[in-house]
Amino acid sequence: MSAAPVLVTGGNGYVGSRLVATLLERGYRVRATVRDARRADDVGHLVRAAGVDPGDRLETVVTSLDDDAGWAGALDGVAVVHHVASPFLSVPEDRAEEVIAPAVDGTLRVLRHARDAGTAHVVMTSSFAAVGYSPKAGGRYDETDWTDPEDPNDPYIRSKALAERAAWDLVAGQDGGPGLTVLNPTGIFGPVLDGRLSTSVGAVQGLLTGAVPVLPRLRFGVVDVRDVAEAHVRAMTTPAAVGERILLTSGDVVTWGWVIDLLRRELGADVSTVVQDGAEPPHLEISNDKARRLLGMSFRPAGTTLLDTARSLLARG
Repeated sequence: MSAAPVLVTGGNGYVGSRLVATLLERGYRVRATVRDARRADDVGHLVRAAGVDPGDRLETVVTSLDDDAGWAGALDGVAVVHHVASPFLSVPEDRAEEVIAPAVDGTLRVLRHARDAGTAHVVMTSSFAAVGYSPKAGGRYDETDWTDPEDPNDPYIRSKALAERAAWDLVAGQDGGPGLTVLNPTGIFGPVLDGRLSTSVGAVQGLLTGAVPVLPRLRFGVVDVRDVAEAHVRAMTTPAAVGERILLTSGDVVTWGWVIDLLRRELGADVSTVVQDGAEPPHLEISNDKARRLLGMSFRPAGTTLLDTARSLLARG
C-alpha cells in the first residue's frame, strides 16, 4: 500500500467522517479537509467514535469549496481524492443560485486543483438527485438516467445534476487530468457518530421525537452510510471504475409510512407523525446491479439501516 495520503473533502461530515474511519481502518494515511479551523479536531473525535484509532495517519487541513486558498497544499502528494463535501441547503426558487453556484463551482475547483497536482483519480459523491428526479415511464432508474435540470425540482436537486454534468464535461475536455468515478447514493441513513445530523437522519430523529408532524407521501431509496464509505474504498481500488457513475442503494424502495410502521413494530416507538393525504406516489425502482457487478458490493437491507439509525439516535438520548 502506498504511503501517499488519500484526501477526503468534508472529513467532518456525516459521510466524510465514516469514509475517513474506513480508510484508516484499512491502513491508509488520510488527509481530511474541513472548512472551519475550529472544527479541525472533530475529524479525529468522529473517527474514534467509529471505533478506529487514527494513530499518526490522520491530518486535517482547512479549505473551502468557494475559495482556492489551501487546495494546492491539501493535494500535495495525493494520488486519490474522495470528493464528498457538498453544500446541502433548502432555499426558495428565487435564491436557487445560492445552492447551484457553490455546488458546481466547488466541484470544478476540486477537479482543477487535482489536475494541477497530478492526482490520478477522483471519486466523487454525487446523488440519486442527479439520476432519478425527472419522470420516466415505468419508474425504473439506472446509471444511464439523468435528472433534467430544467425540470421544476428543488434547487438542491438541480444543483446535483448540474454539478455532476459539469464534472464529467471538465474531465472529458481536458488532457491528462485525473480519472473520475461518480457515486450516486439514494437517501443516506445509518448510525450517527455525533449530534450533528444529516437531513435524512434528521427526519428519523423527527419521527422519534415528534418534531416532524407531517411527512410527504413519496417513495425513496435507502443506502447505509457504512456502505457508501465501503463503495468509495472499492471504487478507489477498482481500475474498471474509472470513467463510471455508479448508483448506491440497498435495492429497497420505501415510504415514510413504511418507516413509521417499522419503528413502531420493532422498537415500540411512539411515533405521532402522519403522512400527507393524497394519491399513491408513482412506482419506483432503483438498480444497484452495477455496484454489485463492478465493485462487488452487497448492501444492508433498508430495514436494517433504518433501525440502526434509530437505535443510534436513541442511544444518544
